[in-house]
Amino acid sequence: MEKWIYTFGEGAAEGSAGMEDLLGTKGANLAEMSAIGLPVPPGFTIATGVCGYYHGHDGSFPPDLEEAVATALAKLEADRGARFGDPANPLLVSVRSGGAASMPGMMDTVLNLGLNDDVVQGLARKTGDQRFACDCYRRFIHMYGEVVLDIDGFLFEEAGDEIKEDHGAVFDRDLSAEACAEMAKRFREIVKAETGEPFPDDPQAQLWGAIGGVIRSWNNQRAVIYRSLHNIPDDIGTAVTVQAMVFGNRGAGSITGVAFTRNPSTGEKAPYGEYLPNAQGEDVVAGLHTPLPLVESAAHGEIGEATALEAHAPEVFDKLIGLCDRLERHYGDVQDIEFTVEEGRLFLLQTRPAKRTVEAGLKFAVDMHREGLISREQAVVRVNPDDLDSLLYPSVDPAANAHPVARGLPASPGAASGVAVFDPDDAIRRSREGEDVILIRKETSPNDIHGMHAAVGIVTARGGLTSHAAVVARGMGRPCICGASSVRIAPELDSFTVGDVTVKDGDEITLDGTGGGIFLGRVPTVEPELSEDLKTLVSWADEIRHLAVRANVETMDDASAARRFGADGIGLVATEHTFFAPARIMTVRELTLARNERERRPSLDRLLPLQRADFTRLFRELRGFPVAVRLLDPPLDEVLPETDAEYEETSEALGLPVEAVRKRVAAVRQIVPVLGHRGCRLAISYPEITEMQVRAMFEAASAVMQEFGETVTLEITVPLVVGKREFDFVRVIVDRVAAEVEQETGCTIAYRVGTLIELPRAALRAGEIAKTADFFSFGTDDLTRTVFGMSRDDADAFLTTYMNNSVVDLDPFVTLDIEGVGELVRIATERGRSENKELLIGICGEHGGDAKTVRFCHSIGLDYVSCAPNRLPVARIAAAQASI
Repeated sequence: MEKWIYTFGEGAAEGSAGMEDLLGTKGANLAEMSAIGLPVPPGFTIATGVCGYYHGHDGSFPPDLEEAVATALAKLEADRGARFGDPANPLLVSVRSGGAASMPGMMDTVLNLGLNDDVVQGLARKTGDQRFACDCYRRFIHMYGEVVLDIDGFLFEEAGDEIKEDHGAVFDRDLSAEACAEMAKRFREIVKAETGEPFPDDPQAQLWGAIGGVIRSWNNQRAVIYRSLHNIPDDIGTAVTVQAMVFGNRGAGSITGVAFTRNPSTGEKAPYGEYLPNAQGEDVVAGLHTPLPLVESAAHGEIGEATALEAHAPEVFDKLIGLCDRLERHYGDVQDIEFTVEEGRLFLLQTRPAKRTVEAGLKFAVDMHREGLISREQAVVRVNPDDLDSLLYPSVDPAANAHPVARGLPASPGAASGVAVFDPDDAIRRSREGEDVILIRKETSPNDIHGMHAAVGIVTARGGLTSHAAVVARGMGRPCICGASSVRIAPELDSFTVGDVTVKDGDEITLDGTGGGIFLGRVPTVEPELSEDLKTLVSWADEIRHLAVRANVETMDDASAARRFGADGIGLVATEHTFFAPARIMTVRELTLARNERERRPSLDRLLPLQRADFTRLFRELRGFPVAVRLLDPPLDEVLPETDAEYEETSEALGLPVEAVRKRVAAVRQIVPVLGHRGCRLAISYPEITEMQVRAMFEAASAVMQEFGETVTLEITVPLVVGKREFDFVRVIVDRVAAEVEQETGCTIAYRVGTLIELPRAALRAGEIAKTADFFSFGTDDLTRTVFGMSRDDADAFLTTYMNNSVVDLDPFVTLDIEGVGELVRIATERGRSENKELLIGICGEHGGDAKTVRFCHSIGLDYVSCAPNRLPVARIAAAQASI
C-alpha cells in the first residue's frame, strides 16, 4: 500500500528537507524543523501524489487515503490533548497547500477548520474568550466559503465592511464579540444564498472539503499563470498539510508575523519583517492591513508611528531572532519564516528560502561565502542568472530634483514611468497596445497576477513589505511601492487622490521602488553601474567557467559596453547598422537599384572609405579581442523607397524619371525578403560588395595594427550558407582581398573565415562545410525561425496561448528549443568536428544570453556563446553554473 501521509511534530518527523518532491516545500521544511526540535505545531502532510490522483480521477481520493488520514488525525489529537469536533475540548486545524516549487500566495489555505455553532461555544468556554472564538468562526466561514465553495470573496468583504461600519470598527481587531458573531451569522447566510445548501457543520466533511479545495487550487488561474511565468512544471502537484492551529488572534499577548533572516530588499544582515498583534496570518500576507515592523526602520517611520516587536514583546523578539539565526545556518540560505505567538508562546509555522531582490540575492551570496556559511561554488549557483537583467533597470535621476507627491514602503527596487491604470485586465490590454502601465491597487491579491506581469511598476495603498504585492513584484523584478497610505484610490472613478492632487486613468506617473516615492509625470532616470557584489560574483564565475562569453555589437556604444561588461571577444559585428545609416541610405539605394557592376562601382567607391572608418573606430575599441565580422546579411530592398517623397528624392539622385525608378524598384522588390536575396546570396550575385567590405575591414585592421602595434584577430563570417560550395565561393573572395591588402600595407593580419549556421540544410551539411571553414557560429534566431516556420514578430499573437495550454513549454525565441533547434546544433557540431578537429564553434543569436541555453551549449562542448553586451554578466554566471 502506497504511503500517503507523513506526520511531524513533538521533536520527530517522518519526512525531511530533502523530500520536497513528495511533501512540497512547506511539508518538507515543517518536517525538518520538527526533527531538529524547533517549536512547530504538530500535524501531517498528504503527499503530492494525491494531487495527481485527484485530478486524474475526476476529483476522487485514493481508496486507502481516508483510513490513513483518520490514523494521522488520531495521532494529532493525542499530541495536542484535544479532539477534532469535540465541543468540550476542541482541536482546530489549518489545511495548507505546498508544492515542490515555492509559489507564495498562488494556492489556497483554510484556517480554524473544525468549527460549528456548538464547537464555537465550547471554544469560548475553554478559553474564556467569547470574542476570540467568534472571531475564529467568522474567519473560517469566509475562507471556507471562498476556497472550498467557490463563493466570490467580495460578498464576504462587503458584508464585513457593513458590520464594521455599523459597530464603529475601523480594523478587524476592533470588532467586539457581538460584531464577530453577527458577521459569522451573516456569512452563513451568504453561503446558503449562494450554494442553496447550509454551511457544513460536520468537521469531517469540512476537512475533506478543504483538502479537495486546496488540491483544486493547484489549477486555479493565478497558480497556472505563476507556473507559466516561472517555468514551473504543471504535473508536480501540491501537497496538503493539516496542522494543529495556534492562534495569533487570542488577545493582547498574541501575535502573527513574517520574519526574514536578512533584509530581502537590500541584503543587509539585520532582522527584517513585520507583525500584527491579535491577528491571524492572512492579515499580514494578504496586505489588508499595514503591519508593524520587527525593528524600527526609516522606511516604516515615514508612514507613521510604529511600535516595533523588539519593544512590544522583547522576549519573543529575542527568541525569534535566535531561531532565525539557527535556521539560516541549518539551511545555508536566507529564510522567510511565518510565526505565531499564542499568549506569549512562539511557534514557527513555515520556513522557506526567502524571495529576494536581485541586489539582495547577490549580497546574500557574497556575504554568506565570506562568512564561511557556503562555498564559492554555492555562492555562484545561488544566483539565478536570468534575474540579473533587473539590475539594468533605471533609477530616478537625482539631478532631476523631482519631489514625490506621495510616499510608501520601498517594496521592490527600480524606477518606472507609465500611465496609471487601476484594473489588471485594463493593464493587459493597454500593455498589448504598446503603453507602459503602472498598476494602482488598494492591495493586490493573487488574482491580479496577470495585470502585475503586464505592468512596468506596481503601487498599493495598503500592505507592507511582506504583502502579496511586495513578494510577487520582487520575484518579477518590477519596481513596487506598498503601504502608500496617503494615496486615496477611487476605483469606480479610475483615479487616486493625494491631498488636493488627483491622478486619473491614463495620467503619466513615475515610481521609485528603491526610495518609495511616487512622482507626477515622467521623471528622468539613470542607468545603474554594476555593483561590487555583482563584480565579485562574476569574477568568481570567471574562475570556474570553461565556456567563453563574447558580445554581439552593432555600434560603438555596444563595443564600449562589451569591454565594460567583461566580454572575452566579439562573436558578431553586424555591419549593416553603419551600412544603412541615414546619411548613407541614398548611396545604398543607388547600389541596390544599379543594373550592373559598372553602375554599382561609384556607390561602392563612396562606401569604401566610410566602411573603413567604421571598422577603424571599432577595431581601436576592440584591440586584443577576436572580432567576428559578419558580411552584409539583410536584403538590400530594406532601403527601397516607400513614399512619394522618397521616390522623388531617389529620382533626383539617380537622374531618372520617377516612373523609371518605380520600375527598377518593382524589379528588385522581394516577396519574402527574409528568405530571399540576402546573406551569401548577395556576395555571390554581387561579389564586388563583398570585396569592398573585406577590403575596408582589412585596411582598417592594418591601420590599427600600425597605430598601436597590436595584432587584430579577424573572424570573417559568411551568413546564410546552405552548403560548402556557397561558402567556398565567398571564401575565395575573402582570401584574395586579404592577400592584396597584406601586399599593399605590409601588415599580416591574423584571420579566420567561417560561417553562420542559421538554416537547417547548413546544419545537416556541416561536415562538408567544415572541410574549408575555420569556425561555425550558430545564428539561432534565424535557425529557430526556419525550424519552426514562424517569425518572432508574428508569433507574439499565439505563443502565449501555446504556452498557457502547454503546447510549448517556453518561448523558443527566448530559450533555445533543445529538442528541435538544439538537436540541429548538436548534429552540426558533431559533424563539423568529425571533419575538422580544430573547428571553433559558438552561438551568436540572442539565445546566447539565456541561462538555460548557455547550459545546453556547455553540455555539447561549444567554445563560446555570444550575446548583447548587457547580458554578459548573465551568460558568465550561467556558464560557471554549467561547469559546476
